[in-house]
Amino acid sequence: MVIDFDTAALGVMRMAHHAGLRDWVPATSGNFSVRMDNLHCAVTATGGDKGQVTMEGIILAPIDGPAPERQSAEAELHYVLYRLDASIGAVAHVHAMPAVLASLTAQGKDHVRLEGLELLKAFAGLKTHETALDVPVFENDQDMIRLGRIAKERLAGIRPCWGFLIAGHGLYAWGPDVTTALRHLDAFDYLFRLTLKLKGVPV
Repeated sequence: MVIDFDTAALGVMRMAHHAGLRDWVPATSGNFSVRMDNLHCAVTATGGDKGQVTMEGIILAPIDGPAPERQSAEAELHYVLYRLDASIGAVAHVHAMPAVLASLTAQGKDHVRLEGLELLKAFAGLKTHETALDVPVFENDQDMIRLGRIAKERLAGIRPCWGFLIAGHGLYAWGPDVTTALRHLDAFDYLFRLTLKLKGVPV
């Protein structure tokens, strides 16, 4: 699929505003992108309130090339995902509190398990609640190039996979399009909240 920058940017704004309304991107955190083709994407620029982002806060970026001006360092992980899987059309990164708490309560494991819950069927390809979805957890790292390499190596062997956590940092979630990526974001938020409550963690 090939879409123009303006259309992609509207999708970016839709995800960012959705996240802003839910307090998932406090203090200028988070970033969002939409693939335009195999070479480019539209992505939120560094800084600014993502929950109120406008067209001026979205930039054109190469998926595999020199970083454009105003690029957030975290955008590198978006590009890693697009290069890893050509079916990924939209990526969202949020600092939602349930996601951060879930990453910190993984008790030394490299994943958070979501299991036996009806809303698992919100994830593309899952047809029953009688399943388990292991959400990878990576250690936080300010070196996004290094973190991207680690994520690429691990994610390449995981299917299905619609998101991962960075410990103490936040959630990356994606889908083939904006609508699906948002559905996955909402599902992760609900399932993390429920899992935390079952563990007695107040959310």
